[in-house]
Amino acid sequence: MALPRLRTVVVVAGAALLTRRALRRRITRSPLWPMPALPEPISGHSQRRATAVRRLLVTERTTIADGVVQLRLEGAQLPPWQPGAHLDLVLPSGLVRQYSLCGDPDDPGTYTVATRLVADGRGGSREVHEQLQEGEEIEVRGPRNRFPLVAAEAYVFVAGGIGITPILPMLRSLAARGADWRLLYGGRSRASMPFLDEIEKLGAEGGRVTVVAQDEAGHPDTAAALADIAPGTAVYCCGPEPLMAAVTAALPEGRTLHLERFSAATGEAGDSGAFEVELHRSGRTVQVAAGQSVLAAVREELPHVSYSCEQGFCGTCQQRVLAGEIDHRDELLTDDERGDSMLICVSRCRSGRLVLDL
Repeated sequence: MALPRLRTVVVVAGAALLTRRALRRRITRSPLWPMPALPEPISGHSQRRATAVRRLLVTERTTIADGVVQLRLEGAQLPPWQPGAHLDLVLPSGLVRQYSLCGDPDDPGTYTVATRLVADGRGGSREVHEQLQEGEEIEVRGPRNRFPLVAAEAYVFVAGGIGITPILPMLRSLAARGADWRLLYGGRSRASMPFLDEIEKLGAEGGRVTVVAQDEAGHPDTAAALADIAPGTAVYCCGPEPLMAAVTAALPEGRTLHLERFSAATGEAGDSGAFEVELHRSGRTVQVAAGQSVLAAVREELPHVSYSCEQGFCGTCQQRVLAGEIDHRDELLTDDERGDSMLICVSRCRSGRLVLDL
């Protein structure tokens, strides 16, 4: 009886081994059958985008300046945040937009954001202004902070218009602890500049705040504001791209500059021409034409790929790169992230071919 039983065991084991080998060969030939051959993809699942989606209630909506509304969002057990952090709002249409938190970090049940209506923009601000009313619920992701307040001997801030929003919590924090700080705050008019009354009160002693309304005095003199800053001073700037460029140009040598952008930088590198992108998991290859984004070419084959800003600063379209030399043109990724991922809405290829984990 022992010999037939042993023969049966050997036959079953041999059949299992042959089946395993056959399955391995089948997967190698066709990575999409019956399941991906690679581990769980990280494309679309980076730490930047992995924060949970929460539904918050709009409990207060206030017009705080010409064309600027402030929203108070409430929910339970909200993650803490620090000055400089921003929140992703998933708008009713599905658009994702980033807004700086401008409330009180010590209020555990509330997030506060403010947005200016951009009449000729891409629709996000208009949707906030026209559709988000008190009593509405909205999905949010975050908060995240790529503009943190660092330790420094002194601080100089330059803000333009709605660019004051990430800076305001910093000013409150610095004023509360008696730190050395100054602010140059510019805008089209005083009526269009949010939080102006509070800011002037914060800087009432010592002349810390300089307000420049364009309809009264023209553009802010960034060169004069930065000319005499001492070593060890941290410089922060948030606002429109021309203001960013002016501050960058005027910054004395050896000083540290921290920038927060709400739109893509101008003057990007020239077009790299046409190149090829292999979508590894899908088993497809797409051609990216000169003047066409990787995102646009990929979406012709994979229309489900997520994206939002299409300008390289929100991170929604971040994808893992398995091979190829990346021409990074974004304003968001860290040096570590740039080693093996890219924002496919703006970045391109230097090597003629990219392989994406898609």
